[in-house]
Amino acid sequence: MENTWYSASKIENFLRKPSREFTKADIIKYILDNQIEMVNFRYMAGDGKLKTLNIYIHSPEYLNSILTCGERVDGSSLFSYIEAGSSDLYVLPRYSTAFHNPFSEIPAVDILCSYYNNEGKPLESAPDYILKKAYRKFKEVTGFNFKALGELEYYVISEKNTDYPAVDQKGYHASTPYIKWNDLRNEAMKLITECGGKIKYGHSEVGNFTTESELYEQHEIEFLPCDVTEAADQLVIARWILRKLAYEYGVVISFAPKITVGKAGSGMHIHMLLEKEGKNMMIHEGKLSQEARKLIAGLVEYAGPLTAFGNTIPTSFLRLVPHQEAPTNICWGDRNRSVLVRVPLGWAGNSNMIFDANPNEKPCQVEASGKQTVELRSPDGSADIHMLLAGILIAGRMGFENKNALEIAEKTYVAVNIFKDEHKDKANSLKQLPVSCFEAAEELQAHRKVFENFGIFPEGTIESQISLLKSFDDKGLSEKLFGKNDEIRKLVDTYLHWR
Repeated sequence: MENTWYSASKIENFLRKPSREFTKADIIKYILDNQIEMVNFRYMAGDGKLKTLNIYIHSPEYLNSILTCGERVDGSSLFSYIEAGSSDLYVLPRYSTAFHNPFSEIPAVDILCSYYNNEGKPLESAPDYILKKAYRKFKEVTGFNFKALGELEYYVISEKNTDYPAVDQKGYHASTPYIKWNDLRNEAMKLITECGGKIKYGHSEVGNFTTESELYEQHEIEFLPCDVTEAADQLVIARWILRKLAYEYGVVISFAPKITVGKAGSGMHIHMLLEKEGKNMMIHEGKLSQEARKLIAGLVEYAGPLTAFGNTIPTSFLRLVPHQEAPTNICWGDRNRSVLVRVPLGWAGNSNMIFDANPNEKPCQVEASGKQTVELRSPDGSADIHMLLAGILIAGRMGFENKNALEIAEKTYVAVNIFKDEHKDKANSLKQLPVSCFEAAEELQAHRKVFENFGIFPEGTIESQISLLKSFDDKGLSEKLFGKNDEIRKLVDTYLHWR
């Protein structure tokens, strides 16, 4: 039988193996066989943006050397807390992250790197290593693998186009010509997939509006669940691809949480699931499992400090306001988009819809309960992706360690619209998310030991994050800005490209 192994990833398809199995020899083979002339080392810095070191390959020996030994970089220019006197760091490529650069005129392979100190040990404060440590401890305590996916929401900002105008704030799943940047999103999805990303789907989102001269159009790309460390890498690469593509199209893309008051903000919702021996453990006998409820209990218990990693700029808290599809109350529920943690519609019930829609289909066994996730709806595009996911792992682990976790889950569950007057008492019984970076910092300060335990978050990293958040001096900012559109516009412009 003909071998039908296929991947949309150029390197996976050429090597005919999944990226997690890549070796140095595989990368060298791809580079030499495809006349690749350049290797780009890529790594996250303290500002949450992807950095680049371009390496031109002049011989096979040099290629082998840089893939084996990595390179040296100036840590003090990449991280604010590293002093210039002892700033040298190594960056070592992680072969599983290699992808064919879709933009470079010189044929190039890009590889994400990890940081190591002068002793050859992982840099404790590096975002990807913080995530790795958090995941290691999570698995040790719970016995579960943790899979995650991100929903990447963003606005495309372009010149105003009045042909086939979309209805204001009614852009959800709209089609062309009522949306104008569907092709950009589809091209981005193609490139992300070729670079190894595993995408579920893309669509236009609710937000769209026009000013006198500009069109603002909201879109979303959602990924498939994968190992949490891979999920972080995919989001990092996807954000870079979207921005690079927008630059070539002559438009602007922003992942900012709020573009203007009164219009839909952009979140970065994180879906997650527990897995053991390849089986999704979120459902038991058709209902949400106890393990899933413990995970949720941890998320609601530490929702406050998680905003310190997931909502890191003042405009984050212009999005987290009542009566929007963004949470303010710390609670969870089924299919409810106003809660902090949502249990999306799954396939745990009757799975025979396919036969009703397709009468000619022959009966077969359908098992779709493995699709079930839970969704944390507070994070936005200002998040440091690695530190946010590390924080989620710590919060989830604490749910398993807390003997009262199921009771917490029971108390914070809501089955109603808590914004309706008849449910005011329930709403008043719930804790609230922070309403500013300053409050988020105070929440992190109050719970910092939970995140610092086992050396997962270094004390200096937590201190740096608290200082950054407090430096915005945004306590009570939403009230101060009420009705002041010019000041809001100035604030939005300041943080349009924060991460």
